[in-house]
Amino acid sequence: MDKKKIDRINELYKKNKIEGLSDEEKIEQSLLREEYLNSVRKNFKSTMNTIKLKDDKGNITPLKSRYKKK
Repeated sequence: MDKKKIDRINELYKKNKIEGLSDEEKIEQSLLREEYLNSVRKNFKSTMNTIKLKDDKGNITPLKSRYKKK
């Protein structure tokens, strides 16, 4: 997500605190927040996929294969 969108999220937040938002601005804020959260989730998953665990015997196992959802 680019800086302009993050700045717009902050701008809408501040405006909401001071004077409130129009219906269009509320929709825009909601869409921007969802896009931001999706970006954070994607980055978090990417980071978690790069983590490797080393056991007592020295074996290295990727975290994603060790803790797969059942």
